[in-house]
Parts: sequence; structure tokens; C-alpha cells
Amino acid sequence: MRLTKYAHACVTFTDGDRTLLVDPGTFTPNAAELIAEADAILVTHEHFDHFDEAALRAELANRPDLTVYTTAEVAAKLGGQAVAVAAGDRVTAAGFDVTVHGEHHALIHADIPRASNVGFLVEDRVFHPGDSYVVPEAAVETLLVPTSGPWTKFGEAADFVRAVRPGRTIQIHELMLSELGRNSAAMFLGEEGLTGVALEELAWGASTEL
Repeated sequence: MRLTKYAHACVTFTDGDRTLLVDPGTFTPNAAELIAEADAILVTHEHFDHFDEAALRAELANRPDLTVYTTAEVAAKLGGQAVAVAAGDRVTAAGFDVTVHGEHHALIHADIPRASNVGFLVEDRVFHPGDSYVVPEAAVETLLVPTSGPWTKFGEAADFVRAVRPGRTIQIHELMLSELGRNSAAMFLGEEGLTGVALEELAWGASTEL
């Protein structure tokens, strides 16, 4: 299985001719292209940096066989080709086994309502948490770690990695960080920092075998 990192929180999983796309949002310049190439799509929550509603609606109209697995709020916006999922669910998406974890977006501020958010564990190996530090009730080989945004905190991110105890971590949700900021995240959350696990940074469009 191969993971390819795109802008912000967007990644794809590929295995042979199967492609599973996660969180194609408006911060991902080639979101429409990635949506067109995907065999199935996962969306963790309704925020625009994870969910390009216009691009998804257009592609769903063109491809009646395309399915999006997501929260009830996002599914309501997309219609019948979207499947609402919640914590504890297990689905098969583009031939990949996917389990669903968590319920809520991480707290930004008490004055801002919390959106629903689900994390996805792909093939019982790789966990994409969306905008959350939810710890899945399962072993995780590779953890995708969000490092920027109004809800993120390095201290909480470190505790998240420690609680999940993955063998490998990869930085996502990093668009709001400069190069210095990304390097700082790798230092604080990396092998010589608070977690003991190297925090890898993949360039947009770069891939790694899992």
C-alpha cells in the first residue's frame, strides 16, 4: 500500500489500481483532479480545508458509482451517494478496509461550536484523525499527525502520539506553518523530542510505502 501526501490534510492510498482519497479540501489545489481519479472518498468533517463541497458534488453528479464516506453533516450536503459513518463502523472503500473512530472536532474555543469529526483507520494500519486527537481503540502502525491550525497544540499532539504509540508518524495539516514551523514541529514531536518517534515530512505529491 502506498500513501501519497497532498496539500494540507489530503492524502491518497493506492494498491494496484485502487485509489482511496481522504479529505480533498479547498486548500488542496488539485482537489478536483484527485476526486476524479479516486475510486472512493473519505471526508473526516465539514470544514472547507477538508471538504471541497463544490468539487465533490460535481464529480458525484458525473459518476453515480462514486461513494463518499463521511459524517452525517457532510452526507446531508452531498445526497444519496454519501454514506454517513460513525465511531465503531467498519466499511470497505475502494477495496480498503476502514474503521471509524471518534465523534468531535478538537476544541478551538468555548465560543465556537464543535463540528462532528471522524478519524479513519485504513487497513488496520494507518490512522488519519482529521481535526482531532482521538486515540483509536486499535494498534496503529503509521499515524498522520496534524501540526497547524487554530485547534492544534504541540503539547496535546505529543500526548496524542504517546497514547497511540505508532511505529511511524507523518506530518499533515501543516499548511499554516512556515519551513521553520514545520522543522520546529519535527523537533518537538520527533525522535529527539517529546515522542521518541521521528516525525516525517513529505512534500506535496511525494509517496511512501506502508
